[in-house]
Amino acid sequence: MSTTETTTQQDDIQSRLPDLTKLFPELAALSGAVHKAIRDSSVPQTTINLMMLRAAQIVGSTYHSIWVTDSLRKTAESERRITAVATWHDAPYFTDAERVALELVEAVLTPNPFGERVSDELFARASAHYADEELWTLTMAIGHFGLFTPVALIGKPIPGRPPGKNYSR
Repeated sequence: MSTTETTTQQDDIQSRLPDLTKLFPELAALSGAVHKAIRDSSVPQTTINLMMLRAAQIVGSTYHSIWVTDSLRKTAESERRITAVATWHDAPYFTDAERVALELVEAVLTPNPFGERVSDELFARASAHYADEELWTLTMAIGHFGLFTPVALIGKPIPGRPPGKNYSR
């Protein structure tokens, strides 16, 4: 496929709904405040972004996958680590703290027919790597992602476009 075909196909993409923030401007302020709290925490932004990429993969959000991948690339994250997020369990590219963060987001977003999603054992391992404030940061990051999961899956903002320009209606 040529670059022209790819560009044309991307230009033809339409969102299903109009920009949410035009209809509910207070959500932009809420999201911005949560994003700032997460960004200003002591948890490395790379860890948060790796978690969000895994979350996007789990829920099947192309919009979020592209957005987070672009963010990781802008911070010069290696392509190996970005690619390996999908198979992080056996990939040698992640620290123990990153692994527990990836496991935490998987536990929250993946149904467990056998019991709690976040077991006491997983929480204990997460607590060994993260202080209470950092655990709250990881929790808020997952919650923030969760707030916008239906937006991405139902409204279908246009992947690769910046906020404010990612809706066609």
